[in-house]
Amino acid sequence: MADMEGEGSVSEVTTPEGELHLRFFVGSGTEFALPATGIREVLEFTPDRINSMPNVSPLLLGTVNIRGRVVWVGDLGQLLGEGVPVNVDRSEVSIVAIEHQGAMLGLAIERIGVMAWLEMAHLKMPRGLTDSLAPYVKGEWETLGAGGEQTTLRLLDHVNILQSPRWAS
Repeated sequence: MADMEGEGSVSEVTTPEGELHLRFFVGSGTEFALPATGIREVLEFTPDRINSMPNVSPLLLGTVNIRGRVVWVGDLGQLLGEGVPVNVDRSEVSIVAIEHQGAMLGLAIERIGVMAWLEMAHLKMPRGLTDSLAPYVKGEWETLGAGGEQTTLRLLDHVNILQSPRWAS
């Protein structure tokens, strides 16, 4: 019988450090993260499946049906004061469904990034936040971008986003 523990035949399994987060981009191209524990699911919807509703906040794009449940969908970038609306003139719109205590909200985003293990010990207090962004940011990490440049990745508070009074205005 062959030796199964020969050189290169056994790969080392490592335990990831930190907590699992979804990294994603809003309409302006800014990258944010949400803890995986607050995310119900990540979906793609064709724009015609987002049912617009009259007389609601301009931050709300409409409603979608998620597994038999009607869920409001809002433009996360607009809520955060990013200025550039999510592009809904495309074949599919990415929606992150967040949930807390039975309440669910769909967040329309520009592009899904990656699931990443981020170390909470390296999370810093946020700096230079606008008034529209401050209530929704828990902290930030300094990371390296694709080109090796230093970037800031902000961690969002899904509960504050879900319960924001701005969705109603």
